[in-house]
Amino acid sequence: MQIHPEQTISLTDLEFYSFHGVLEQERVIGAHYLVSLSVSGSFEEAMRNDSIEDTVNYAELHRIAQEEMASPSDLLEHVVYRILARIGDMDSRKQIKEATVSITKKAPPIASFQGSGASFTATAVF
Repeated sequence: MQIHPEQTISLTDLEFYSFHGVLEQERVIGAHYLVSLSVSGSFEEAMRNDSIEDTVNYAELHRIAQEEMASPSDLLEHVVYRILARIGDMDSRKQIKEATVSITKKAPPIASFQGSGASFTATAVF
C-alpha cells in the first residue's frame, strides 16, 4: 500500500468564551468564539506503529488554542498568529509541514449583523 506523503490532523469548532476585541465593551463582556486548526505533515510512522511519539498530540494542540484564546488581544489576526507560532515551536521533530488556524467571533459587535460570525484564517508553512 502506498500512503500519501502528507496527512492532516484537525480540531474543528473548538468553543471558547474569550475577551478579544478593539472595543472596551468586548474586553469586558466577552464573546463566543469557534477555533478550528489543522496540521499537515508526515505521520505515516504513527499509522504503522501506533505510537504517540510519531505524531502530533491533538490534546497539546487543544491546550495551545485554549491558552491563547484566554489571552486577550485587540485583533483575531494576532491570536491566530500566536497559535501558529506555538504550533511551530511545539514541533521539535519537524513533522509538521503546514498549519492552518481559523477563529470565528460568533456575534461581532456590528449593528444589524446577521450571519454566523466574523472569521480570520491564516496558514503557516514550516
